[in-house]
Amino acid sequence: MSELSRDLLTLWDETLQEVSVDTSPANKAWFRDTFITTFAAGTITVGAPSIFVRDYLRDKFGTAILRILREKEPGVRGVNFSVTHRTPPNQAERIEKEKMRARTPSAVIPLDEYYVDRSDNLNPKYQFESFVVGPFNQLAHAAAKAVVERPGIVYNPLFIYGQTGHGKTHLTQAVGNSLKKRGLKVFYVTSERFAVDYFNAIQSGNANKFKDTYRAYDAIIIDDIQFLSYKDKTQEELFHLFNAFHDLNKQIVFSSDIHPALLEGLEDRLRSRFNQGMIIDIPKPDLESRTAIISAKLAHRGISLDDNIVAFIAKSLDGNIRELEGMLNSVIIQSEVAGKPLSYEAVKGIVEVSLKPRTTLSVRDIVEKIAKLYNLTIEDLHKKTRQKDIMRPRQLIMYILREDFQISFPNIGAAMGGRDHSTVIHSCERIKEDLKTDETLPREINRIRDLFR
Repeated sequence: MSELSRDLLTLWDETLQEVSVDTSPANKAWFRDTFITTFAAGTITVGAPSIFVRDYLRDKFGTAILRILREKEPGVRGVNFSVTHRTPPNQAERIEKEKMRARTPSAVIPLDEYYVDRSDNLNPKYQFESFVVGPFNQLAHAAAKAVVERPGIVYNPLFIYGQTGHGKTHLTQAVGNSLKKRGLKVFYVTSERFAVDYFNAIQSGNANKFKDTYRAYDAIIIDDIQFLSYKDKTQEELFHLFNAFHDLNKQIVFSSDIHPALLEGLEDRLRSRFNQGMIIDIPKPDLESRTAIISAKLAHRGISLDDNIVAFIAKSLDGNIRELEGMLNSVIIQSEVAGKPLSYEAVKGIVEVSLKPRTTLSVRDIVEKIAKLYNLTIEDLHKKTRQKDIMRPRQLIMYILREDFQISFPNIGAAMGGRDHSTVIHSCERIKEDLKTDETLPREINRIRDLFR
């Protein structure tokens, strides 16, 4: 085991000093009552006073904390975040705590050293091995596997469509990761990011560089193609890119919420290119598939639930996979708080509360509730600032107001300090785009949704 050059208390104090440089007073409050509990096998464990604080620190500051710790102590290879309800323990107590922690692994959430490879936007957690295949998605799965086996030859392009949360991102990313393992240069991009990058290239006089950059890839995956509707110039560039790829037998994969025939504002010549390959739907998962998905998610987390509980959750939620995961997270968190597996009746209560119609809330009530989670006020949200610890919660609030409460864009803008509806649309699309690559974001959104369950 590597040794540290300073004691744990000093190391944490020095780390917090550097974190505080870029942290607002509101965010500094999150570090109250936190400390390093152990250093073992190259891993630092940071104690937090509650599950919520633990998750927030891990999601929002985990990468920065790991970087700072490594700069100060080269022997540090990773950092964990655990729930610890008391003052920093002495050495003997630490040993006992480590034994207890080994018996309850779900109490500690490890921080992976990476989430998404920014050179290609591929998330390594999305693999074919972890994709649950059922009657509802087996055709899409088979087509995706065929593309990996013979890229650019069969099903080019591959166009996968279906409602949000049905597994499109997992499948398309799995294609990308598998092609990458075979030595291909792959790039995954949302259509919005493609459009923004193209616009910026035109504005800066770097259009040729943009073309050369994209044409250098062996395979491209473009997600949420529906957001290119009515973007004529971007569609034209995509059309030429498509032709260049197709002529060289380079693979292209698209995903969309709807069938390309139903996409409005799409050029006919581009629509015809989509029809050249395989267009395939991922419908809503059936009961058998929902049950299998829940079981797989539980196994991945190292958690077991009685079969009757799994069956009840699967029957109660016939929506998308993300809704299943959200409900499952609520059950798991409640189980961790209770310190034991939940009974059938307890799980039933959680599900029923979640499915119960929401009490009517005003937009202001909703905004205040969410703002409080981030130690912000409505006045903070109204500020004309791009400070990240204000701008990000503001974007999330806009997203929740639109997605969960169906508030109109103008009304959301009014609630956010008189912002233009186009700003609201951009914020909502920004969150949707980040959901494709940021694996911590669904947990953060789920915590917000728990406020209204």
